[in-house]
Amino acid sequence: MNIKINIGRQTLELFNDAGKLLRSYAVSTALNGPGEEENSNCTPRGRHIIRAKIGAGQPVNTVFVRRRPTGEIYTPQLGAQYPGRDWILTRILWLSGCEPGYNRLGTCDTMRRYIYIHGTPDERTPGVPASHGCVNMRNADLLELFDLVSAGTMVHISV
Repeated sequence: MNIKINIGRQTLELFNDAGKLLRSYAVSTALNGPGEEENSNCTPRGRHIIRAKIGAGQPVNTVFVRRRPTGEIYTPQLGAQYPGRDWILTRILWLSGCEPGYNRLGTCDTMRRYIYIHGTPDERTPGVPASHGCVNMRNADLLELFDLVSAGTMVHISV
């Protein structure tokens, strides 16, 4: 399996090892566009792997902070209480860059920037750049993807 994320089209595509397209999802990447530097709030480009899968068995809309469930379950009412919060929901696929000096090591390290593929509130519209650098997905889509991929799956992010 491998994943291709296109920032310009705001899509994530899952391919099998023979190159056949298995799934295509609308996503939301960074509002600030593409970029690799820490504190840029940009989505990093290039070759990555899924370093870790986090949240298996948690309920849909589980809220995560620092990759740990908080005990909260997201609702629109909770969202209204904390309008500026960066909601990381349901599952996390933690990405790690594979290209030293571009998206790995130093100030451009994807993993140290805590860049994930993760769930987002369902009332947000995928297909529009809006994240703080991560790749946001509908929760139902993320649950499906989470079950189809494994740690070590290649992820290529392009514009």
